[in-house]
Amino acid sequence: MQNGSLCAILGDDDYIVRQKAKEIFDQWAQDFPDDLSREIIDGRADRVDDAVRILSEAKAATTTLSLFGGGKLVWLNEVNFINQNKTGAAQGTKDALEKAKGFLESLGDSRVLISACPVHRGHGFVKWLQKNSDLHDLAKGEKEDSAFRRLAEETASEMGVRFGSGALEYLAGKIGAHPRLGVEETRKLASYLGAEGGEITEQMIIDLVPDFGEGDFFEASEAFFSGQLDWALDAIDRHFFQGKDARPLLATLQNRNRLLIQLRVLVDGGELTPHDRMSKDLLERLAARHARHFDDPTEKTTLNVFSQNPWFLGRLLGLVKKFSARRLIDLQSHLIEAFEQVLAQPKEQHATIFKNLAIRTHSA
Repeated sequence: MQNGSLCAILGDDDYIVRQKAKEIFDQWAQDFPDDLSREIIDGRADRVDDAVRILSEAKAATTTLSLFGGGKLVWLNEVNFINQNKTGAAQGTKDALEKAKGFLESLGDSRVLISACPVHRGHGFVKWLQKNSDLHDLAKGEKEDSAFRRLAEETASEMGVRFGSGALEYLAGKIGAHPRLGVEETRKLASYLGAEGGEITEQMIIDLVPDFGEGDFFEASEAFFSGQLDWALDAIDRHFFQGKDARPLLATLQNRNRLLIQLRVLVDGGELTPHDRMSKDLLERLAARHARHFDDPTEKTTLNVFSQNPWFLGRLLGLVKKFSARRLIDLQSHLIEAFEQVLAQPKEQHATIFKNLAIRTHSA
């Protein structure tokens, strides 16, 4: 039976877990208005002794009356030992968690909030939490890209700004849909707009947001397929001026071209139009229809268009009308030629190789 006084927030992204836990803590804090009736305990443990101490502190906090009587609100924040790392797998930690079940099952007027990341979902304590707490598993309930969108839009609303058409998807691509960065970059863009607010546009994101993580080559590849030769040449210059390598950029262009080829085939086959809104449901229906062509439909790879983020595919779908299937296949051959040139020529010539490739592509 679930315990309404015990809530657990689990997930794989510490920022998302912390945000959700803070939301619940703030809600519960309304029932504990006195500062002395609320306590936040750092749940990070490097050793078994740390885990034992943290759980002992939590027990002491819940069994000690508030200064003005009544129970207490305790948040075990950023617990990192409910997993299979060295500390979490130690018998001493398992024994301490087993012992903690006793006071967690009889909290009385007190409430306990546990936020944990990362976790091992086969851990015995996680299974106990599933039956004995109000458990939120954010990895199951909300994928990272969905969390990115929600957090960015919430932040924009708080700052009095809004995302223009396609801008949020562009930001996701540029920073790899990283939730925490999405919040920080949205705040930065809102500050740039000023107190009067306004609209965050794709151009602002191009000018003000640096590439990050999976988006490390995003602008150069966006510009390459945009149909705007001047932007493509400028983006290639910026890429190599920043000292970035040629081969990862080449791989990014090849991956995007593979996806465009597959989308073009779907359009030519009448299963999509360049004006369709690429939703998750639509993508899943198409994936089920063509599942026989893929060994592992769950593996995320550019060889399987249906394994991709629907926001990202929605952006690419709009580009399909600029390229015929023949032109995209020819471009794949040109990318192979460019790879051979990159291997054969010194780094000083790599920018020229990509510029020539862009000119060839845009003049086709």
